[in-house]
Amino acid sequence: MAETITSLPSGLLPDEASPEWLNKADNAWQLTAAAMVGLQSVPGLVILYGSMVKKKWAVNSAFMALYAFAAVLICWVLWAHQLSFGDDLIVILGVPKLSSVTQTYLVEQLHDRMIPKADYVFYQFVFAAITVILLGGSLLGRMNFYAWMIFVPLWLTFSYTVGAYTIWDKGFLAHRIIDFSGGYVIHLSSGVAGFTAAYWVGPRNRSDRDHFPPNNIIHMLAGAGFLWMGWSGFNGGSPLAANEITSLAVLNTHICTATSLLVWMFFDLIFYSKSSVIGAIQGMMTGLVCITPAAGIVDSWAAMLMGVLAGSIPWFTMMVLHRKLTFFQQVDDTLGVFHTHAIAGLLGGLSSGFFAKPNLIKMFYNLQHSKQGPGLLYSIVNRNQVIHVQDGLIQMGYQMLGAIFIAAWNVVVTSLICIFISRIVDLKMHEDDLEIGDDAVHGEEAYALWGDGQRHPRSITPKIPSLFRRL
Repeated sequence: MAETITSLPSGLLPDEASPEWLNKADNAWQLTAAAMVGLQSVPGLVILYGSMVKKKWAVNSAFMALYAFAAVLICWVLWAHQLSFGDDLIVILGVPKLSSVTQTYLVEQLHDRMIPKADYVFYQFVFAAITVILLGGSLLGRMNFYAWMIFVPLWLTFSYTVGAYTIWDKGFLAHRIIDFSGGYVIHLSSGVAGFTAAYWVGPRNRSDRDHFPPNNIIHMLAGAGFLWMGWSGFNGGSPLAANEITSLAVLNTHICTATSLLVWMFFDLIFYSKSSVIGAIQGMMTGLVCITPAAGIVDSWAAMLMGVLAGSIPWFTMMVLHRKLTFFQQVDDTLGVFHTHAIAGLLGGLSSGFFAKPNLIKMFYNLQHSKQGPGLLYSIVNRNQVIHVQDGLIQMGYQMLGAIFIAAWNVVVTSLICIFISRIVDLKMHEDDLEIGDDAVHGEEAYALWGDGQRHPRSITPKIPSLFRRL
């Protein structure tokens, strides 16, 4: 062993900052993957939201995303990471501690992985942040910014952490459900919670709801590009190592996404005779979401089939059912997050239970501690003394149970949070502010170029939340 170590290049020899358990390649990839996921939010969703809405809401929409990213980070390291991945408290939640900001915790080895815990804290933070920001897509164009400031830490604490702990860590569904990178924990939860919050906040004003064109389609494509390319880190970082599963997950991510985008575009062409750029972005999004819970544990042909499903079923729910069902018409989901994330996330979770390949499951999950079964397809095709049909049926049952739990929890908890906030500040902006938009909320406007619509600046009187006005 000593000969092996001394024969290594000097840059790979262990030292105080690089202990023997640290794999520098895995560490470098994990930091890179986390940074890529962070770029999906800032600037990715900041640009996408700021350009996908009506001009008068560009600043507010972008700033909602930027604020959430910063607020989630502070909450995450102070208590939310330990609630999600800490010591066992109850079957759905960990023990809140401050250890995520201490050096002794952050430089320790992450279980049996060859990376420090600091990598994992940051990687899981960017997951949590993008979940809250995706949820916010349902609320653009009318939510009171003060209410949003309160909503973000509350929802992170009482909703997101429960999903993460229950499915990914030590909760009652952990080691049972296949959720490679967050089809349930991130996308199903954000889609259901966004739709629920949109119900409580209420709709945009009639003129905005009837006519809400994007203010900059080119910038919208740029934001979408950050999302697509950043998803290499989103799914590629989940193995927590630069290994074979990582490579497969990255490739499958792009195969499913490209297929979904093309299928969505073809549906638009067939039924509307035009290929919509917004539609293509929606198809891109549903493909990314659908493959997320399955990226590294399915074959690439299955990823392509999932892309077909992702580009067709959410297209039908958004473009057909949404316009016909009163249920959807009563709730103003600004960017259709329910369809692109809740429907696509559910679709991906169920597809994972169907297409999961036994040897890939074994490679990704440590089956000495986990009990995920083979996909239903392989339990039917490869029946033998080890794999039985009931194994696949049981796994599909767990996938359904996980979806029901995540959806139900988010409906209840999001509703309680919104009701609580409504007792402090208004959930929705005042009608006068809804007519004006950004200038009324922030005193700033998008594209306020010198000499272009120049006007004298008006003094802005701070609008104190009603809670503090009563004190």
